[in-house]
Amino acid sequence: MSIVDTRIPDPKKFIAGATGDWEIIVGMEVHAQVLSESKLFSGASTRFGAGPNENVSLVDAAMPGMLPVINEECVRQAVRTGIGLKAAIHKRSVFDRKNYFYPDLPQGYQISQYLQPIVGEGVVKVSVGPDSKGEFDEIEIGIERLHLEQDAGKSMHDQHPTMSYVDLNRSGVALMEIVSKPDIRSAEEARAYLTKLRTLLRYLGTCDGNMDQGSMRADVNVSVRRPGGEFGTRCEIKNVNSIRFVGQAVEAEARRQIALIEDGGVVEQETRLFDPVKGETRSMRTKEDAHDYRYFPDPDLLPLEFDDAFVAELASGLPELPDDKRARLIESGLSAYDASILVSEKAIADFYEQVAQGREGKQAANWVINDLLGALNKSGMGIEETPVSAAQLGAILDLIREKVISGKIAKDLFEIVWNEGGDPRELVESRGLKQVTDTGAIEKAVEDVIAANPDKVEQARAKPTLAGWFVGQVMKATGGKANPQAVNDLVKARLGLD
Repeated sequence: MSIVDTRIPDPKKFIAGATGDWEIIVGMEVHAQVLSESKLFSGASTRFGAGPNENVSLVDAAMPGMLPVINEECVRQAVRTGIGLKAAIHKRSVFDRKNYFYPDLPQGYQISQYLQPIVGEGVVKVSVGPDSKGEFDEIEIGIERLHLEQDAGKSMHDQHPTMSYVDLNRSGVALMEIVSKPDIRSAEEARAYLTKLRTLLRYLGTCDGNMDQGSMRADVNVSVRRPGGEFGTRCEIKNVNSIRFVGQAVEAEARRQIALIEDGGVVEQETRLFDPVKGETRSMRTKEDAHDYRYFPDPDLLPLEFDDAFVAELASGLPELPDDKRARLIESGLSAYDASILVSEKAIADFYEQVAQGREGKQAANWVINDLLGALNKSGMGIEETPVSAAQLGAILDLIREKVISGKIAKDLFEIVWNEGGDPRELVESRGLKQVTDTGAIEKAVEDVIAANPDKVEQARAKPTLAGWFVGQVMKATGGKANPQAVNDLVKARLGLD
């Protein structure tokens, strides 16, 4: 981890201890599983959910005489990610052996990259917030490196009362280890960084980011110091598999270290685990230094080399990334808040783009964010599970624009489509949902409400804002089907408020 401090101390980020303010310093090592059909050095499948040891080749099991062969697609995915991180791409990199014993590491070493990784320094722009004013704090988190390595298997300790079982399905799966600089200064920034990184990987199509399936995990390095002082001793919290847990782990570990130091103790460099039930970290092992792993170049793999044309080809095929999409949406008239929500997930952005095509962008954004995402959040579903398609929501907006239905009717129509499905235009016809635009019918409803409330008439003439009460009563009397603008105009005319 780099020891260069690139952030100016921000008093808003300090946390109070018993003897004064403290600053949290966080860096992350994110392990992201490469999206590929086969593993990094073998042809075994990477399919999730297979039975124990179904996706294991002789290479993964480290059988004698088996040699690794690099998967070119994994290399391409790593380079794509590096470009997306605006990072330096190293056209020559070396695979090393990282030696350590673990029951689910058949070779007795992990093939990784150490001194010469495939990707060098880059940057991730992160929007933290919004705050109570709806504003975002824009920060940059430096990337130290990205290297390729193979994953280990999985030990299972709950299958037998006296024995542990080993599943090698993950053994040899390609990982990108993305190492940040120690630029993160709070639990909120840690969550925002990991969220942005996962979003970027999903846009690029290089990792699915499914933390619940283990395809993205974070090792979180936490230390504390007096504001602007020297870096403290860091502790690594291993294998945190949830963005929410990352924030909790940072907060818990920082407060543990502060309390320890203020009590006269010393923070020891070690690897810890986070217990989300107890909301605390606990010691796992003392931290090894690099020389303990006895790194040396893997003799079975030649250095990885490619040229500028290879990088240029991959760069030309990248999709529009979140920062660029957010800037474009803001330029089109959306607020920073709306644009940030819409680009937060590629699936949401794609849905919005379909709804907004040929329509007013702000209206489309309001319906996607407030109505659709609100309903999805309430029901516990993701955008991929939405019962209202982009085409159906777009049709509802078309009906509003054509003044076939009012905004209130549109809300009712959305509920019908959500619960029952169907074509919005056909539903309007079959269920008599068209708004009333007949001026004569609206005039009669206005006259009836005014005639029934003479006391309110005088009050409205004295205080014109009370005209809204009459509008509401007319809309209620017409079952919400009257054209709201026509009702408003007629009410003001009859009350002499024009």
